[in-house]
Amino acid sequence: MARPSLSLQMTARIIEHIRENNLSAGQHLPAQTLADALRVSRAPIAAALKHLEELEIVRLEPYRGYFLAKDARDLAPDSGAGLLDPEPEDDLYFRIAEDRLSGGLPDRVTENELMRLYAVARSRLLKVLHRISEEGWVERLPGNGWAFRAGLTSREGYEQAYQFRAAIESQALLLQTFRIDGRGFRAARAEQQAILDGGYERMSRNHLFQANSQFHEMLIACAHNDFFLDAVRRVNRLRRLIEYRVTVDRSRLPVQSREHLQILDLIEAGQRQEASDFLRTHILGASAIKSPQLG
Repeated sequence: MARPSLSLQMTARIIEHIRENNLSAGQHLPAQTLADALRVSRAPIAAALKHLEELEIVRLEPYRGYFLAKDARDLAPDSGAGLLDPEPEDDLYFRIAEDRLSGGLPDRVTENELMRLYAVARSRLLKVLHRISEEGWVERLPGNGWAFRAGLTSREGYEQAYQFRAAIESQALLLQTFRIDGRGFRAARAEQQAILDGGYERMSRNHLFQANSQFHEMLIACAHNDFFLDAVRRVNRLRRLIEYRVTVDRSRLPVQSREHLQILDLIEAGQRQEASDFLRTHILGASAIKSPQLG
C-alpha cells in the first residue's frame, strides 16, 4: 500500500501532468501510463487516482478505468498546491538530520532512545524513520534498532561529490552507447516545466531534491552503462542528508530548471558535446553556490 504522503504527492503531480498536457474532459488516464510518465510504481498512482475521484477531478468507469472529469483549464489554480507542502513531521525530520550531521547521534540507535531524546510517540517517530529509510540514509536492524548509513558530512566531501558528478555525468553524454529515452525526456520536461511554472514556490524540499536527482539519473541511464548509473545514484544517496543543511534559495530554482531544459534541447538537437560541456558547468556552478553554506 502506498504511504499517505506519497499518495498526496502523486495526486499533485498528476494534476500538474494534466495541466502540462492540457488534457480535456473525457481523457482516459491509464495508471500504467501515468506511472511511466511520473517514473513511479502503479501503487501510489492508484491511490492518487482514488483521491482525485474524491475531489471530482476524475471519474471511475467500471471495467474501463479512470477518466478526466474536467478540462485542464477548468482546474482551480491551487488544485494541487497544498498537497506538496512539507509534511507535519518535517520538524522532527530536520532535527534528526541536523543531529546526525553534527555528530549528536551515533551510528546505531534504538527507537526507545530516539523517543526519549526527541520526546515523541513511537508512531510519529516510526513515520519519520520510514521516510528516512526510503531516502536511503538509515536502515532498520532486527528488533527496534536503526543504523545510519555513511554519508557526506563535510564541505570538502560535498565539493568532491560535485566534482565527481561533473566528471562522469558529462562523460556519460559522450559514450557511443548513449541513446535518447523519449519517454524519459518527456517526463523530465514535464517535471522541470512544472517547477518553472510555479512549483518551485510550493513543492517540498524533498520533492525538489528528488526531481533534481531523477533528472540527472535519467540522463545517465541513457548512456546504458550500469557503472555510471550506479555511481551517480550512490553519490545522490550520500549527499541527500547534507543537502538539508544547505538553505534552499528558491529564487534560483527557475534558473536550474531552465538549464535542465537547455541540456535536453542540446541533446535532442544532436549537440552532445555542447550538452556535455554545459552539464559540467551546470553541476560545478551549483556546487559553487551551495558549498559555501557548509562553512
